[in-house]
Amino acid sequence: MIVGTLAGCASAPWPPAGRSPAPEARTRAAVTESALGPALLQARSRWTPVAWSELPGLQEDPLHEAWNAWLKSCERPGPVFAPLCSEVRLLSISSVEEQRAWMMARLQPYRVEALQGGEDGLLTGYYEPVLEASRVPTAEFSVPLYQPPPTLGQRKPWYSRQEIDSLPEVQALLRGRAIAYLADPIDALTLQIQGSGRIRISEADGTQRLVRLAFAGSNEQPYRSVGRWLLDQGAVRDASWPGIKAWLAQNPTRVNELLWSNPRVVFFREEALPELDAAFGPRGAQGVPLTPGRSIAVDPGSIPYGTPVWLVSSGPQVQLQKLVLAQDTGSAITGAVRADYFAGWGAGAAELAGRLKQPLRLWVLWPREAVR
Repeated sequence: MIVGTLAGCASAPWPPAGRSPAPEARTRAAVTESALGPALLQARSRWTPVAWSELPGLQEDPLHEAWNAWLKSCERPGPVFAPLCSEVRLLSISSVEEQRAWMMARLQPYRVEALQGGEDGLLTGYYEPVLEASRVPTAEFSVPLYQPPPTLGQRKPWYSRQEIDSLPEVQALLRGRAIAYLADPIDALTLQIQGSGRIRISEADGTQRLVRLAFAGSNEQPYRSVGRWLLDQGAVRDASWPGIKAWLAQNPTRVNELLWSNPRVVFFREEALPELDAAFGPRGAQGVPLTPGRSIAVDPGSIPYGTPVWLVSSGPQVQLQKLVLAQDTGSAITGAVRADYFAGWGAGAAELAGRLKQPLRLWVLWPREAVR
């Protein structure tokens, strides 16, 4: 599941998640609702209206970096934001000060909270892997990446990862469906967890070309974290991807055991990757290309796709106070205050996404006209 401007910030520690609001917080909420309008209820969250002054770092964020992501959302806007897209396009060449003034005039910020109370959540990261592959199996490249099998919809859930790897009758269903082959089964797992990737494929004639493998379906088995599997066994203390790879280097005979702990398998489709498309990430659940450092995956039951969101997160990996767009989701992204930060592609993005796990607060920026 990278990195735009990482604005530094210092803030007081947040209260533990789930703690009941203090009396003064309840009073503040009542005053806010009276002054700024009612709270808005979503399927999995409550939005409390707040003043713009509550948003940390509002004056420091280079908003023009987020405007590219907003323009992408306007390629497939929802009904609430579609009326604003002509103005968003005009503002793409405006100054940051003009963009900020427009936002404050046209949008109302709402603090995202759990239905049961609590405004603190979790931020993780994801990225687009860049991998070497072969179009045909070789001694070095032998781990297949599959397009969906014809029988995928006939059985729900479809076969597990272990069954796919070990049962001849399942392998027969996938015969001829391999798009390409990787050298490392852990890279294949990483690609499936991230949902897409850039693959430099060596063709049978020796030529190479860069393509994108995009999400095309799954076996609908539950996702299980291999990091959690290692932690539950007491095998590691560091369950980041670097920590997982370090454990595998010391335990090479247990690769399948680790892989099979996650029964979920993702299938792909191959897409051309022209120069213009290579400047952006894969298409997210909204159907638009993702922008590194400015796109997030959310629970659509909490925040609709295409919504501009003010994101604040302070932790050991990054300090973030910035405008982002809700443009994607994921099987592990559930809950009111939950987001996956799209870090981009390449080694730096992989390092950040593999280690990012820190506190989060979110404010949605909703058109004032939509609540009148």
